Amino acid sequence: MIRDVATLATRAVLGLSFAAHGAQKAFGWFEGPGPDGAAGFMESLGFKPGARFARLSSYTEIGSGLAIALGLGGPLGPAGLIAVMVVAQNAVHAKNGFFAQKGGIELGLLYAVAATALAFSEPGALSLDSTLGLDLALSDDRLIAAVLAGGALGGWLALGQRGR
Repeated sequence: MIRDVATLATRAVLGLSFAAHGAQKAFGWFEGPGPDGAAGFMESLGFKPGARFARLSSYTEIGSGLAIALGLGGPLGPAGLIAVMVVAQNAVHAKNGFFAQKGGIELGLLYAVAATALAFSEPGALSLDSTLGLDLALSDDRLIAAVLAGGALGGWLALGQRGR
């Protein structure tokens, strides 16, 4: 039971933090920029129309964060997180080096690695997957890797839309 509680705590912190980040953009909650500010930021990065990319980013963050927190959908939530991190790290943070203090990749890397670890872990008894009896091929590491690679590919495809 201690492992289930630890897994739940890890999922909750990671997932709810990520969902809250999306809510900052989507709704302006938690002192966030809201949809207009997020759209302007996306435009400044070369993602046009900015409003569309802001919605895509924020709702992916909210949806994947909640899926992770609830333990729902196996590796699907982590794949969404990884897609967003591929974009954020390449479009915003990579030029700033490693440490978050200087706007670097540190925090995004931690998000992505934690999501990857959760994707390859059992969701625990305190998850919706367990409660609902869902098993999204959690025993097949190749399928989990493929789902996560699909998330990364989605991020790279979004990056390919910059400046168009």
